[in-house]
Amino acid sequence: MSASVRVPTILRTYTDDVAEVTAKGNTLAEVIDDLETNHPGIRTRILDEDGKVRRFINVYVGDEDVRFEKGLQTEVADGTKISIIPAVAGGC
Repeated sequence: MSASVRVPTILRTYTDDVAEVTAKGNTLAEVIDDLETNHPGIRTRILDEDGKVRRFINVYVGDEDVRFEKGLQTEVADGTKISIIPAVAGGC
């Protein structure tokens, strides 16, 4: 399956400043593996040392937050849009 991955500005150094790339895989884990193959170094910015999505990174497959789905085993249908969104903290 092929998915469209929206890459946040902070990670675009890995994608030659491209905001949206295509990656293949039947699960989010496979899509991230494909991203790493084509854009070396990006995986470590998305996943921690234990292989889990970093605490301050939100990943959506379609409109679903993978933390409330099957995590990295969330299925990816052909043509799905995946969004990688770094959390923003701040306040007044």
